Amino acid sequence: MKKLISAALASAMVLSLAACGSTDTGNTSSAGADNAATAEASNSNGFTPIKLGGIGPTTGSAASYGIAVMQGEELAVNEINEAAGYTVFEFSFEDDEHDAEKATNAYNVLKDWGMQVLLGTVTSTPSLSVAGETVNDNMFMLTPSASAVDVVETGDNVFQMCFTDPNQGVVSADYIAENALGTKIGIIYDSSDAYSSGIYTAFKAEIEAKGLEIVATESFTSDNKSDLSTQVTKCQNAGADLVFLPIYYNEASQILIAADKVGYKPTFFGCDGMDGILSIEGFDTSLAEGLMLLCPFSATATDETTQKFVSAYEAAYGETPIQFAADAYDCVYAIYQCVQNGSINGDMSVSEMCEALKADFTTMTFNGTTGEGQTWEANGMVSKPPRVYVVTNGEYATAE
Repeated sequence: MKKLISAALASAMVLSLAACGSTDTGNTSSAGADNAATAEASNSNGFTPIKLGGIGPTTGSAASYGIAVMQGEELAVNEINEAAGYTVFEFSFEDDEHDAEKATNAYNVLKDWGMQVLLGTVTSTPSLSVAGETVNDNMFMLTPSASAVDVVETGDNVFQMCFTDPNQGVVSADYIAENALGTKIGIIYDSSDAYSSGIYTAFKAEIEAKGLEIVATESFTSDNKSDLSTQVTKCQNAGADLVFLPIYYNEASQILIAADKVGYKPTFFGCDGMDGILSIEGFDTSLAEGLMLLCPFSATATDETTQKFVSAYEAAYGETPIQFAADAYDCVYAIYQCVQNGSINGDMSVSEMCEALKADFTTMTFNGTTGEGQTWEANGMVSKPPRVYVVTNGEYATAE
């Protein structure tokens, strides 16, 4: 999968979307006011548009995730508005640069714009910062990809579209054990990252409960990840025949390169943060051959829902969507299901809408690009079928 992130999209921090297109104004508040007047005038059926706000990194080290989420949400909003023939949703997106303080600032900008529902943020640490603000405002928060348990534990108004970190760790361990993928397990994780540490903790407990031996546990931090060859060598020297990587794909690519240099060929197994490794500019994707990952979405899946989304995304952005885009796309359509149920409309206050969405999400079943039959517990955690993929001939294929 080739990822072509345009400079324009990478720098775009605000998107205000009307029925059949988008307008980049560079100013969220004024754009929202202008579009609100236009939208309300255009909806002759009397439906007041709902203002969806998005937050995530569109610049900085995690920009590929934020841009994917922004584009997934934008695509869904455009599709829904066009199909309806009127403006169901208005949408604005703010850059948080994967930074907690900037995420809070972005939240306040969107509040000033009139945001009624928050779709975000993208990564766990900024989400933890913003979640507390949404609790105080009783605003419904649906994050596409912030998987730390602490995020949903902040309040009963916070929901996730993605698997929680412990869930990913447990399911990964179970799959490895049940399919006899390895007997001596190595782990390399980011001890400074909530996502990576959360998965690691649950994986370690479950893999040991399954009777498998952890022979090496190696960590790194965000300040010390330029060279991960030492961690690779320690796993190799310990005889690990499977190395678990609950990390993001940029760091994983370094590990694969380091392993190749010393001829180390264990089974590498990652989680949803691994999605995108085949799209890294300049990375030799042959080094990822045989890599396995737990992920709710693959662009190569043949079902009609996935292929419709992939085709539309590629047509709009000239690139193949990763899982972050799919989760974001599903977020908008899940909210839209509540619109179709007649539960919410733009005339409601933030708190009224939050209460209605909590009631809907904890009772409805949702079918999306990241799984059929998705449901939510009262604690905001999603339940959907896990999927494991293996890189085969440079593409994700369903693992047998």
